[in-house]
Amino acid sequence: MPSFDIVNQINLQEVDNAVNNTLKEVARRYDFRDTNTQVNLNRQEKKINLVAGSEMQMETLQGMLVENFAKRKVSGKNLKFGQVEATAHGDVKCVAGISEGIDKESARKIVKMIKEQKMKVQPAIQDNQVRVTGKKIDDLQAVIGLLKGADLPVPLQFVNLK
Repeated sequence: MPSFDIVNQINLQEVDNAVNNTLKEVARRYDFRDTNTQVNLNRQEKKINLVAGSEMQMETLQGMLVENFAKRKVSGKNLKFGQVEATAHGDVKCVAGISEGIDKESARKIVKMIKEQKMKVQPAIQDNQVRVTGKKIDDLQAVIGLLKGADLPVPLQFVNLK
């Protein structure tokens, strides 16, 4: 039976490139001159540590990071910014988590959307992905088209179409 997987994968090398591009942009900008601005990627914990001089600069830094994610073809929906906190040196810091995989709530929502269409396919939640099986590849492609048009809180990729 033909099947495919719905996943949310992230390429950490592209994330690293986006962080480096953000650092280069910070170095060129006049409003960040003579400030203690830092952007550090922790690959093991999948977190990005941000430090800026003020809350306004932090908002600008977050916007630049999301923009560079988009330039590198990585969805900004994968970033989950934490609370902005003050540091001992008078700066502000923030931790951005990088989410990967489909959480249970989103997976249930995807399965519900597919079942509401009453297509001849079977969606099944497997860990942090959803597998869709059906008798015809055309039905599977219709499901892909449906999910591409849906507004979901996680970015989706469709892999292993067999």
